[in-house]
Amino acid sequence: MALMVNVHEAKTHFSRLLEQAHAGQEIILAKAGKPYARLLPLAAEPARRQPGRLKGKVTDAFFEPLPEQELDAWEGR
Repeated sequence: MALMVNVHEAKTHFSRLLEQAHAGQEIILAKAGKPYARLLPLAAEPARRQPGRLKGKVTDAFFEPLPEQELDAWEGR
């Protein structure tokens, strides 16, 4: 559930609200009692790709043509 805070209170307790948002709490900033903005944590950065991570784990069978039955399943037949 989101926490609604007016702008004046947000200015006074900004550090506390920032910590709450970082912990996952959604905070709605209100101006004159009406929702105005949303304070949310940043999304985590996706893991970086590492070239060569699967070296030696992909066998030659991976490159063989698929059986007809499997091809039909992929094509919705």
